[in-house]
Amino acid sequence: MATLQSLRPSFRPSIPAPNSHTFPATPFNYSPKLIGSKVVSVTLRHSIISPRVSNSQYSPQIAENLGDVSIFTAAGEPVRFNVLWDQNQGVAMVALLRHFGCPCCWELASALKESKARFDSAGVKLIAVGIGTPNKARILAERLPFPMDCLYADPERKAYNVLNLYYGFGRTFFNPASAKVFSRFDALQKAVKNYTIEATPDDRSGVLQQGGMFVFRGKQLLYARKDEGTGDHAPLDDVFDVCCKAPVA
Repeated sequence: MATLQSLRPSFRPSIPAPNSHTFPATPFNYSPKLIGSKVVSVTLRHSIISPRVSNSQYSPQIAENLGDVSIFTAAGEPVRFNVLWDQNQGVAMVALLRHFGCPCCWELASALKESKARFDSAGVKLIAVGIGTPNKARILAERLPFPMDCLYADPERKAYNVLNLYYGFGRTFFNPASAKVFSRFDALQKAVKNYTIEATPDDRSGVLQQGGMFVFRGKQLLYARKDEGTGDHAPLDDVFDVCCKAPVA
């Protein structure tokens, strides 16, 4: 589709820039051939050793702080984080997506859906949270499709703020880490087959929010990774390895 082709590699979304944190102002300029190289793919696979993957930046009470956050099911019911998984010994993979109208959000959601059976067999609960109202979440769930019982909406970005995830114009459009998306262009194209921009939040400030990936065993944080830029997703193989090392109740 024409809108997808514009993503490679000269994609420059036109979104008014609200006040944001200070980030590098120089746009990245990478060759798709280099991005698709084996060297880069190996780096992605083993990014669990990256400085971005660190539990030390969070206090031991982070699960309790997150547990007090109220979000919504895709059906529109309010729910608190602390009821989404067993707070004693249950293992949960909490994927904080970008906004529901982001093509990269659809790509990650598609990858999560394809991996769900593997995580289920390991006793790991999948929790996917996106930015927008429940009706926006339902657009993704219906058109991708994605299981609604695993999908939640955080229109006010409360969980993102508690977890101190990155935000800003520079992070969203010009961070070098975003170049990884070009190595996954075929997967992105497949994921957005039924994409619609109508899933974008009405509150446009949410489009500048980045996501992250977290693994909890009860209230213990086992894995934490912040997305540096749009499309900079955690490798699910690494996340699965962490989950498998966590004893399941």
